[in-house]
Formats: sequence, C-alpha cells, structure tokens
Amino acid sequence: MTTAQPRSYPFASGKLDLDPLYAALRREEPVCRVRLPYGEPAWLATRYEDVKVVLGDSRFSRAAAVGRDQPRSRPYAAGAGAMISLDPPEHSRLRRLVAKAFTMRRIEELRPRVQQIADGLVDAMTAEGPPADLVQSFGLPLPIAVMCELLGVPYEDRADFRQWADAYLSTTKFTREQVIDARTRLREYVFALTAKRRTEPRDDLLSALVAARDNEDRLSEEELLTMAETILVAGHETTAAQIPNFIYLLLTNPSQLSALRADLSLVPQAVEELLRYIPAGAGSSQPRYALEDVVLGGVTVSAGEPVVVDRSSANRDDAVYTDPDELDLTRREAPHIGFGYGAHHCLGAPLARMELQVTLNTLLTRLPGLRFAGSADDVVWKSGVSTRGPERMPIRWDVV
Repeated sequence: MTTAQPRSYPFASGKLDLDPLYAALRREEPVCRVRLPYGEPAWLATRYEDVKVVLGDSRFSRAAAVGRDQPRSRPYAAGAGAMISLDPPEHSRLRRLVAKAFTMRRIEELRPRVQQIADGLVDAMTAEGPPADLVQSFGLPLPIAVMCELLGVPYEDRADFRQWADAYLSTTKFTREQVIDARTRLREYVFALTAKRRTEPRDDLLSALVAARDNEDRLSEEELLTMAETILVAGHETTAAQIPNFIYLLLTNPSQLSALRADLSLVPQAVEELLRYIPAGAGSSQPRYALEDVVLGGVTVSAGEPVVVDRSSANRDDAVYTDPDELDLTRREAPHIGFGYGAHHCLGAPLARMELQVTLNTLLTRLPGLRFAGSADDVVWKSGVSTRGPERMPIRWDVV
C-alpha cells in the first residue's frame, strides 16, 4: 500500500475513534511518509516496537529539530529553551530540577489533598443538583487546582491561563495573531510570578525553580520561564481532557462500567487500560531527527530526516496486545506508552495517574447512577486543538 506522495497527517477520526488506516499501516507499511499541516515531510512510525526505538534510541534527536522547519500540527514549534526540545545531558539537567516534585512518594503524599479537592467539587455538584457539565464542574477544576497548588499559581487566575493554554495548544481554533497574543500574555504572567517569588518565596515548585536560577545558577532566565510555562500548561491540560474521556468511554461501555462499579479495586488497572485505549492526542508532532542512517520498520531513515510517532497506534498494536481494539479493564499485558518512552517519558505521569484514580473512585462512589443527561449524542467535542476530548459533557445521577 506504499504511496508515492506523503499522506496528509493527522488522519481523520472522530470523538475517541482511531482511524482504521493505522491498523492497515501497521500490517503493510509500518513506517510511511506523511505531511503534517506545517513543516517538512516526515516518516511516521505506527508499531509499538518502532515507536519505542524512535523515542528511546539516541540515534534519534529532539535537539536536532531546533532551527529546522520541523513537521508539526501547530504554527509554532517548541523553542530551543523548552525541555521537550533537548537531548541528554541538557535535558537530564533540567529534568532533575523538577523530578523530585513528581516522585511516587511525593505524589502519594498529595493524594489526600487531591481527594479533598475532588470531594469539594462533588459537594458543589450535588448541592446544585443534576444535570451538570462534567467538564466545567469537575474535569477542568480538579487538575487546575492541583497544578496551581503544586506550582504556586493563584487559582483565581485560572480563567486567564486556561484561555492562554487553549491558544497555546491550538491547531486551527485560534488565529495566528491570537496565538501570538496568548503566548506573549502567558510569558508576561509567568515573568511576574517569578519576580514575586524572588521577594516572597514559598514552599512550591516555582519558588524552587527560582532558587535554582538565582542561588545555584542551574537555570538560565529563559529556561526558568519556559519550564514554568510548560508545567503550567501541560501539567493540567492532558488530565483535564482525560477525565471526561474516561467517563464517556465507561458510559458507552456499560458492561465494563458495571464490572468496575462492582469491584473498585480494579481502578488502578482500569486507569492504565483507559490510557492505553484512548487516543488522547489528535495526531503527533515533536519529531525526532535521525543522526545517522537507521533501518526502521523495513525502511531506511536517512540522517537528517524527521520521524514522528503515533503512540495511540502503538497502543493498539496486535503484535503486543490481544484484541487491542477491545476495552478490557482487567488487561495486564505490556505497559502502554501513552505517557511516552525513554528520556522524554512524561514527568507528570505519576501525578496524572493518581488524579485519574481519585476521579474514578470519587465519581463512581459519590454519584450513584452516573449517566449522560440525555444521550452520548449531547456531548460536544473539542475541535481545532491538539488534545481530544469533550468540551461540554452533560451528566446526571441518582439523587438519594
């Protein structure tokens, strides 16, 4: 099924569906040529093992993308100061500065506070009574509140940085001018916050980063501001999308939902399976450039050529998973790569997992009979941004 011209990528798909073309490519053309909305053509890796090679092999470089017209879904690529654009050892240096905030031990210490936030949100929902919009009432405020406390950002500013984050992640939802304005305003906001932490340090991650910049000289000013921006945006966005994604998928798979309600000890494994199954991103960017000729998936990627990977496709690879297109909350096969792999494995993965576990436990125990307010067709889906998920999701529950 090899094509002479690069395929247009991302492939078309709706809601949480995965385009069937991925399965055909994994079988017949696992590494193929694609063209994203911006930048030069690239190779696309779709199989689990090939994706792991690209993400974990030092012959593929993120730093080599800086300064090139790299393939991407958004008008702007990450800049040279962003951690996602660095290779070890520079990437490792920056990662170590924030890693202690996301250790398993630190995350478990946060769990009671996250539970308290979740309970408060449900208290407000039940006091108001059904129906409610799960996105605005729970999906967004939970991870935003957690990230605000962890990083040290005033929660009352959430409306502003949510708007900036939307534009930051825009593919077509916002104009070029709006994206530039949002990025400028976000940078000004983070600059003001860091200035305040210099005179009023607190026990939060932003203060620790400022100290690393000023007292230990381990960060440049540009690195400090870029890292704070990245954590603020990425630290809540994916989890905020996955919360309604999880509930939507459970409500549309009633047998799986019933099994989970009957045995909440399945929640940790259910979170992993839902993360494997749900294609959270609308395609992929963040290309790696080959530093030398590499044979990948039966083709030769020449030195200097970019490769993008599709983790959602890799998570449906039938060479790795039994019946990969079936949702099975008891699945215990190979670990998914929804959080990436290798040096750039998502730093916030332990926090996201914990928030999602708290979410399922809380909503399934405190909102009996949780269901759509109407039907699944009433869910309004995001468009023009790089994350998939509901923009509005009306729900109701049994009032007891």
